[in-house]
Amino acid sequence: MHEILFWLIIAILVLDFLFEKYLDYLNTTTMSETLPDEVKGIYDEGKYKKQQAYQRENHRIGIFSSAVSFLLTLAMFLFYGFAFVNNLAWGFTGNAILAALLFFGMIMFASNIIDIPFSIYDTFKIEEKYGFNKTTPKTFVLDIIKGWLVGALIGGGLLALVIFIYQKTQNMFWIYAWILVAVFSVFMTMFYSNIIVPLFNKQTPLEEGELRDAIQRFSDKVGFKLDNIFVIDGSKRSTKANAYFTGFGAKKRIVLYDTLINDMETEELVAVLAHEIGHYKKKHVIQGLLISLIQTGVILFIFSLLIDSPVLSKALGVEEPNFHIGLVAFGILYSPVSFVLGIFMNVLSRKNEYQADAFAAEYYKPEALASALKKLSVKNLSNLTPHPKFVFFHYSHPPLLQRLAHLKKFEKEN
Repeated sequence: MHEILFWLIIAILVLDFLFEKYLDYLNTTTMSETLPDEVKGIYDEGKYKKQQAYQRENHRIGIFSSAVSFLLTLAMFLFYGFAFVNNLAWGFTGNAILAALLFFGMIMFASNIIDIPFSIYDTFKIEEKYGFNKTTPKTFVLDIIKGWLVGALIGGGLLALVIFIYQKTQNMFWIYAWILVAVFSVFMTMFYSNIIVPLFNKQTPLEEGELRDAIQRFSDKVGFKLDNIFVIDGSKRSTKANAYFTGFGAKKRIVLYDTLINDMETEELVAVLAHEIGHYKKKHVIQGLLISLIQTGVILFIFSLLIDSPVLSKALGVEEPNFHIGLVAFGILYSPVSFVLGIFMNVLSRKNEYQADAFAAEYYKPEALASALKKLSVKNLSNLTPHPKFVFFHYSHPPLLQRLAHLKKFEKEN
């Protein structure tokens, strides 16, 4: 039975890789040196050629890096690499929690080391070439080290607690683990911007002035109490612009990148904020959190039924079942389900983006949001003509042209 399971895992890995490469190929078929009619007025000829060149370079490095990752992952299964790392971990300790931490620690460290050359090339070659990169070598190295430390403390801490719960409760562990993950998820939703973001970026309250007054007037108009408006130093790493909403209740805050403020007019910035407020007013934040928690509960329940299965461990070349080996095998076997759920979440996310756009258009100015979206796309050299199938499987936001068409309806009404 474990041989069948082993080849099923290999088949899932291969099919997933081939399907992703097929989608990547489809996306290249929409590339063109000629400026399409539908993007005229957004890109000029020169900027469009630059955008297409940027997309092609990212596509090439993406193909190469994903191929390396796929081949190494495949080798880990074909040559029982996970069993080798498992033996190393148990060679250091007889404690199940420490063994799991060592097991995943070694795998994640090796994975990150392999990924570093691609990150260096992407940051200091491609992003630099197209005028985006502001990251210094010092910041790059510090980001890696901080990422490792945060991952070890949070990821390792959660893993240790989950295994401890499993040791104490066995078959009922999934319920207690689910409660733990739920509490942690709510906590991070509320405090991520207060605790994690400051480790990497500086956030400062938006200063008094025209922009803050305009934002405050809009917030009062739609009945949205907003005391926390922050500016983040995104220019520390890139010229790309963004904004995001985080938290809920008294801890909700909106964060604007300094690059966004520098590139946009006040009305455009308020329109972007109106979109973010729309997500909150439409309860998208809570919706996403609840769906995530339900999915987590289902995953933990199914995993609890299989965790002690010798078939899972033997499929990876390990005779004695243990938590971390079962987790690796289960993760691959569950990936087709995760893939389908990912499609559903992307469909829902795109629907939510349209709703947030509609909120901004109805209560503020649709033309201001349209102008802001155009500026963001041109500034970030975004792909305006992605293949529809690539969008269906991978886009959490609708493509710009579809969002502009949606906003046009409100412009006509106004």
